[in-house]
Amino acid sequence: MQQITIQRDVVEPWQELRSQADDLAILAELGLEEEDQSVAEEIERGLRDAQRSFARLELLAMLSGKHDARDAIVMITAGAGGTEACDWASILFDMYRFWAEENGYSLEVISAVAGDQAGYRNVTFQVKGQYAYGYLRAEAGVHRLVRISPYDSSKRRHTSFASVDVMPDIGEEVEVDIDPNDLKIDTYRSSGAGGQHVNKTDSAVRITHLPTDTVVQCQSERSQHANRRTAMNLLRARLHELERQKQQDEVDALRGERKGIDFGSQIRSYVMQPYRMVKDHRTDVETGDVDGVLHGELDQFIRPYLLEFAGKRGDEA
Repeated sequence: MQQITIQRDVVEPWQELRSQADDLAILAELGLEEEDQSVAEEIERGLRDAQRSFARLELLAMLSGKHDARDAIVMITAGAGGTEACDWASILFDMYRFWAEENGYSLEVISAVAGDQAGYRNVTFQVKGQYAYGYLRAEAGVHRLVRISPYDSSKRRHTSFASVDVMPDIGEEVEVDIDPNDLKIDTYRSSGAGGQHVNKTDSAVRITHLPTDTVVQCQSERSQHANRRTAMNLLRARLHELERQKQQDEVDALRGERKGIDFGSQIRSYVMQPYRMVKDHRTDVETGDVDGVLHGELDQFIRPYLLEFAGKRGDEA
């Protein structure tokens, strides 16, 4: 039934758009026959609406991967740059939070490790809503920031990096073979705000998959049992993604073209000094509205990427 609903949501808008275009064509023919100029404004308005609908549906057609309709699990990891990079990871987190709110998605933090002075060393969160993964997979890669450091008393320009990893939340629906003997499970006290329960019990859970050295953790729930379940779902998603990459002979480029989180590896640059520009190096799309981008205006980058590269990726394994 879920698949039927998804397919219906794909087909019906195209049928409505075709009906809208047919109505406009009939209206134009009547206007020409009767030499009625008054319908011109109505036709132009209808065409603009139809063009906007077509642009949205064209992008949706690119989201045909096996897991594109699922929720997304996003991990942001600070790279080269120390405190600057940790602060940059926090800024990126806010950027995706703004984008999620603007597009009607909900966002829930799964785990976070704070930086020594500011921001995050890493933060993992889930974006819930239809096609969250399909859209956000365009964000996977290294993001570079150039700005005057607020942490540098000499006001020098600094370059910081953070990596963004995006996976579909496959939950328990997709079978992933995990041997319990391959798991190391640790519990610890949650950190950060969260009421009287936080820091009083060992409710946070960290799971290490020994054969692949994959580590996941969850501290967002109040109970250890709930955190363990969420951590296992996260581990299942990461191992599934690892297997998918192995099938594509890209195990050395996990989750896309994984490189070092430093110079020369970025997919997008955010420059605040000596000029203001955000540029996506995959599509060459750029804008001078840095503040708008950092407040969640990402569709101008997501759309060109999906239209250009989605067809080359093939279906998700």
